[in-house]
Amino acid sequence: MTVKVIDQPEARRYEATVDGQSEVAGFSQYIRTPELIAFLHTEVRPEFEGRGVGSALARTSLDEARAAGLRVLATCPFYAAWIGRHPEYADLLYQARSKVSD
Repeated sequence: MTVKVIDQPEARRYEATVDGQSEVAGFSQYIRTPELIAFLHTEVRPEFEGRGVGSALARTSLDEARAAGLRVLATCPFYAAWIGRHPEYADLLYQARSKVSD
């Protein structure tokens, strides 16, 4: 099975297709600023779950974030867990810079 992931900036999401099909097998919604990309929600169609579609979405989008110099805010539970299992991406995680406390 071949998974292709492309950024669809007008829809604010990455989309995955499988084996050259045009039908979307999964997607990851995001919000992007000049410094940050926040991954909000990831969804994979049931028939493609457990077949690497989610991992392809995460890996491709995080590799593109790294190439663009973006920090990553993983509010999506799938992304947070995926990065936890792939520590080579942990350096991308957004860290608040403010030292202000109550």
